Amino acid sequence: MASAQIHIIPQPVEVKPASGSFTLLPGTVIGYPAAQGDVKKVADYLSALLSAPTGYALPVRPGSAARSAGNIYLELQASSEPALGKEGYRLQSGPNGVLIQANEVAGLFYGVQTFRQLLPAQIESRQLVKDVRWTAPAVSVMDHPRFGWRGLMLDVSRHFFTKEEVKRYIDDMVKFKYNVLHFHLTDDQGWRLEIKSLPKLTEVGAWNVKKVGRFNYFSKPELNEPRDYGGFYTHEDIRELVQYAKDRHVEILPEIDVPGHSLAAIASYPELTSTPGTYQVNSGEKFMEWPPSGHFYGLIDNALNPASEKVYTFLDKVFTEVAQLFPFAYIHMGGDETARNFWEKSADIKALMAREKLKNLDEVQAYFVGRVNQIINAKGKKMIGWDEILQGGLVPGAAVMSWRGMEGGITAAKKGHEVVMSPTTHVYIDYMQGDASMEPPVYASLRMKKAYSFEPLPEGVDPKFIKGGQANLWTEQVYNLRQAQYMTWPRGLAVAEAVWSPASARNWTDFVRRVEHQFPRFDHAQTKIAPSMYEPDVKAFKSGTNGLAIEMIPEIDGLDLHYSFDNSYPDAFYPKYGSKVEVPKDADNLRVATYRNGKQVGRFMTIPITELRRRAGYK
Repeated sequence: MASAQIHIIPQPVEVKPASGSFTLLPGTVIGYPAAQGDVKKVADYLSALLSAPTGYALPVRPGSAARSAGNIYLELQASSEPALGKEGYRLQSGPNGVLIQANEVAGLFYGVQTFRQLLPAQIESRQLVKDVRWTAPAVSVMDHPRFGWRGLMLDVSRHFFTKEEVKRYIDDMVKFKYNVLHFHLTDDQGWRLEIKSLPKLTEVGAWNVKKVGRFNYFSKPELNEPRDYGGFYTHEDIRELVQYAKDRHVEILPEIDVPGHSLAAIASYPELTSTPGTYQVNSGEKFMEWPPSGHFYGLIDNALNPASEKVYTFLDKVFTEVAQLFPFAYIHMGGDETARNFWEKSADIKALMAREKLKNLDEVQAYFVGRVNQIINAKGKKMIGWDEILQGGLVPGAAVMSWRGMEGGITAAKKGHEVVMSPTTHVYIDYMQGDASMEPPVYASLRMKKAYSFEPLPEGVDPKFIKGGQANLWTEQVYNLRQAQYMTWPRGLAVAEAVWSPASARNWTDFVRRVEHQFPRFDHAQTKIAPSMYEPDVKAFKSGTNGLAIEMIPEIDGLDLHYSFDNSYPDAFYPKYGSKVEVPKDADNLRVATYRNGKQVGRFMTIPITELRRRAGYK
């Protein structure tokens, strides 16, 4: 049955299975109307996509003759269909061929992404795959996005990702109809963008000492350790990335994170801070305190001086080049996590407060944000910042990216500002995605099921102010592209569906079914994914005569959890978890294996009893 072969993510607005199928053959032609030259780029993209794994030439030809049976035809509709908007499409697949129609070229591109998901998983291979029948089920799809801003943030400051690696990340994200790559280019650990008028930013700011282990717990670098770990993008690199993204209907949002998180800039130009001294780019050693109250405390001054005109001259130079390189209408100025304890001591800032009649440091930051907004606006761009830019009063026209929950975004929207929802609670994909015993250690967890419940539009907020949402991948503990992929997928599928599909289409059980059908596609694409959804969360409690009990909570239905306490590796013949289990007094480890229908899924889990005791609250 055709419907059993349809596993599209994100879920389209309307899917109508039909009888029969379409088969891609060596003689298949990809056609488009001769008068619609803009469509050729999408047709060429599809041809390249399909040719590599199939080995078929798949020529691209203009003209109505290419619309004949057995071919694939892409066309812009003669009369615009309002329901489809700029990014919607119609797709029909069947024995007579494939037809994809849209109002604009972007819609055709997204129709192509849906079509590729109808073909066998091997279509994602970048190399020839033999002995596959390249068949797609017959289906009619009508689809359009719920939100216009569907973003992923890639932090390239903590660890540098090459131009080719960024392209690969873009290739993966467009499969699921993301259209904004938020490029976090500057932070305390590295400045990644060439600014020709400020060469020290990349001569000094792009490099630190390579450390391997757990970020924020590294030893302090020795003076003789080489500062050769890092990198940066030249203007030519950025132009190439921008064009690559544009060809795939992705906008790149550049972020220059100020006034905090600026140690790489300060190491390059120490006069930018309010605290005289010698500075170095951070290599992951501890340099700030993040207390529960949220009042960040710097062990060294990593914030720009809002009272210094040198800072605004510096930023004018930076944003001049940023605006020239990135055509997107928005520039992100950061604004988050500013440690103000050095501001409190600064005579310059006290003088600024007196001169500008600023009552507190919130208003000092608001003054800084206002000056930055003026600079960015003068470049013909609109400013967006993290929700801390609300503190002290939001400057007119600024857009807000709400990360500390939804409240900042709600407040901004009710004041008439544009908002992108990006709350830690649902879309911070640097968080652990499974049990802490299986994941790189981070201070919080985010299961895929929680990500899938992300709702960008809060009740009582005018939808016109909610531009959309995005997931954020901070990379303190992400050292390479493979780990970036692992942290992004499959949770990125959940966020993709939250920002594209109708809210009424949200169905966790059906989503899990479709996710599992994506797994072999990731395998053929050689994209690393996390199997965490097959592994339970393990909770520990003070209980019973031996003082310790566990509960195991699976994320998806239909799993059997088999366990042992005797240090052996359990299989399907070991005890099956049903309810709370008392931990034997002398046990060393809990081991867990997940099975479904007699077959192991996920990974073996081993959790020391000492860790379970810690979770239960023992010291």
